[in-house]
Amino acid sequence: MTAAATAPDPRLIDVTVDQPGVVSWNADIEHERRVAIFDLLETNHFAPRMPLPGGYAGPFKLTLGARESRLVFALADTDDNPLEQFRLSVTPFRRIIRDYFKICESYFEAIKTAAPSKIEAIDMGRRGVHNEGAELLVEKLADKVEMDFDTGRRLFTLVCVLHLKG
Repeated sequence: MTAAATAPDPRLIDVTVDQPGVVSWNADIEHERRVAIFDLLETNHFAPRMPLPGGYAGPFKLTLGARESRLVFALADTDDNPLEQFRLSVTPFRRIIRDYFKICESYFEAIKTAAPSKIEAIDMGRRGVHNEGAELLVEKLADKVEMDFDTGRRLFTLVCVLHLKG
């Protein structure tokens, strides 16, 4: 397929998380990354708002990375030809990412010994913080790309993965 595709297909067909210096993540992080990418590729809506070379309208390959306190979104066409790259400050996400990590730690500790009602309450809080991060991501990218909430939610998971070590 060439960059001059005729019918718009505003979706992601490949996602790579690029984290220089991390040879591999631990098994839990790798599992979260794989699940988020699998779910994202199953169903997503991702339509860049900026004009792309040749009027290309999808599908897209995305490389998500973090450089110098910025999230980097690099788009390519199906032949891996670069199309566009945009950056987004990590600063607005720091508190949400920190809160999300803390509540995830509580959740994973709770599932070992806590009563089901406590686990459910923590999980509801975890989903709430995750949704907050997704909403912020969709909002901050609104001038660059149109996406649905579920796409934003799965991309937020990958943003969190970029900030995990190990």
